[in-house]
Amino acid sequence: MPDTKENHDELTEPQEPAKDAAKPQAPEPAQKHADKHTSKSDSAKKPLPTVGLPVFIVCVVAAVVVGVLCGHFLLGGGSTSFSLNGTTKLTSDQLDSTIAEYTYDGKTNKVTAREVLAQNGSVDKFADSDGNYTVPAATDVISYARNQIVLDAAGNQNITVSDDEVDQYANKMFGSSDYSQIASQYNIDEDTAKDTIKQSAVMSKLRDSVVSTQVPDQPTAPTKPADGAEDTPTADYAQYIIGLAGDEWDADNNTWKSQDGDYAKALASYEVKSDSATYAAAQAAYYVAQSKYSTASSQISSEWTAYCNELLSKATIQIGSLAV
Repeated sequence: MPDTKENHDELTEPQEPAKDAAKPQAPEPAQKHADKHTSKSDSAKKPLPTVGLPVFIVCVVAAVVVGVLCGHFLLGGGSTSFSLNGTTKLTSDQLDSTIAEYTYDGKTNKVTAREVLAQNGSVDKFADSDGNYTVPAATDVISYARNQIVLDAAGNQNITVSDDEVDQYANKMFGSSDYSQIASQYNIDEDTAKDTIKQSAVMSKLRDSVVSTQVPDQPTAPTKPADGAEDTPTADYAQYIIGLAGDEWDADNNTWKSQDGDYAKALASYEVKSDSATYAAAQAAYYVAQSKYSTASSQISSEWTAYCNELLSKATIQIGSLAV
């Protein structure tokens, strides 16, 4: 296809990472912190995600943006100054050559092969036995451009993160702020690991600034009675239920404030007092809390998707190769 402004192909459904893999999902897993859009959990460290770390930053933006309109493709060839003319390999001195351009907010930015490769780890590891490098796949180029556009939007809003905030984010998402350990886990260098996590933290902070929905604390399931007495009322289960129900519970009258509340309706067949409730009642309350959490999480995802769609729909990208 000739590389002209008149020949655009809309990218309406970009390829996204395998979001069903074991990885942090958006919104993030529960964690204790003051962020109004995230949630609490216990202080036990979570295992490191098994998804590749460079994919994770894409997940923060791209995997949440299902069916995103990422501007238009302007295919390589014709008059473009960076057409690869059928090249599938690059020498080391060609890594800083422009392989794509994206335009956002009136500014055109060049993309080099080195930049695209670096988002997936140390550039050197991509060299073949002859010291040459495979031209980055078009999907990787688009992922790089997407990330940069969202980071640009954060920069336009003066959103930054301190070293302490990066450490907190790493601990929340990876269970550790030991970047050498994280880098080793994903077979990348430490600088790439920290830079990737920093960018992801910035995106998360941007998201929290643009979405309005507040996510309630992610509930923890009630502990099953050790003696198997699931029908024996206890004060612990009562307090568990009241803690989840919040202002739906009338402490002064030791009952529900209204029978129309979500918890009151779900637990209508159970007797709940401030010092007495069964495990089964606690389970019913847990299901209500989990449903509320899931609904709010989905709403945040929708709001963030809409925001990213708005950003990316204003962008155009020219790619010198559609290599895969």
